[in-house]
Amino acid sequence: MAFSSISAGKRARQPELEADYNRSPALGYEPSAEVGFIRCLDHGFPTPLARWHCHDEYELHMIVATSGKAFVGDWIGPFEPGHVVLCGPRLPHNWISTDVPEEGIEKRDLVIQFLHAPIENASRLIPELGELMPLLERARHGVEFFGFAEAGERHWHRVKAAKGMRRLTAFIDLMADLARWNDYRLLSSVQMQGADNDAELDQINAIVSRITENVAQSMTAGDFAAELGMSESRFSRFFRRATGNTYTDFVNQVRINRACQLLMGTDRYVTNICYDVGFNNVANFNRRFRELKGLTPTEFRRQAESRFGGSAAEAAKGR
Repeated sequence: MAFSSISAGKRARQPELEADYNRSPALGYEPSAEVGFIRCLDHGFPTPLARWHCHDEYELHMIVATSGKAFVGDWIGPFEPGHVVLCGPRLPHNWISTDVPEEGIEKRDLVIQFLHAPIENASRLIPELGELMPLLERARHGVEFFGFAEAGERHWHRVKAAKGMRRLTAFIDLMADLARWNDYRLLSSVQMQGADNDAELDQINAIVSRITENVAQSMTAGDFAAELGMSESRFSRFFRRATGNTYTDFVNQVRINRACQLLMGTDRYVTNICYDVGFNNVANFNRRFRELKGLTPTEFRRQAESRFGGSAAEAAKGR
């Protein structure tokens, strides 16, 4: 089974979209004809599956061997055995092991993939399933769960061993535990925390959409306050209650996350990206970037190239 190779050039920076024709049982996938919307997978490293890619399914990813560097959206960080992450649909990701013996590792990853629509549709008729929706919303940005590895492995083996209705019940048991797990962090981008009522939610969603769709726009908190007929102090309280961030911090996060996308997906100069995302000077951009990501934009781009792994990383260095 052949995967498309990643060559040097701008297109190599984009995640590969994984589809059913990529999913060979020879690589560890369960045959499509034998599973429903919940699919189990385990594999070693190196493998063609370890690449910068995305897919339409959610993916619960558990590392059981080796350590290295993980790439989830615009987040870059270390991993080791016990690392558990839930990625949402179309969120690019890759795990690159750096301590693999010459003969490779037979089993590094335990994975469960599942689709959104069956859960969302069922939740309209089964209110209890609504408990999963906040978890699935968080997964759009990637969620790392701390201290869940032992329970996660037990759940994975139960799901893997079950078929039909028993697989569904084992899967729901796993998801219920994840939905109630409080020790986690979001990995990529900012996350809404909700609002007090539907009208406020509509207002805050409209504001957030304008900020994220026009990152270089210089709208201030005072501008939005005037539009909503609020004082600036009242708007600031309203915005922080709804998003968990001050207006300025939120805008900076959105701009830095957009900068990460440009650093990973284009060859534009860092200076140009600074102005593209709405910062007025490079020094402030570099300072804010380091505060949020722990490294400079140039260092981030250099590290991000290794998300492809192997020869692709070497090809990226040659650009």
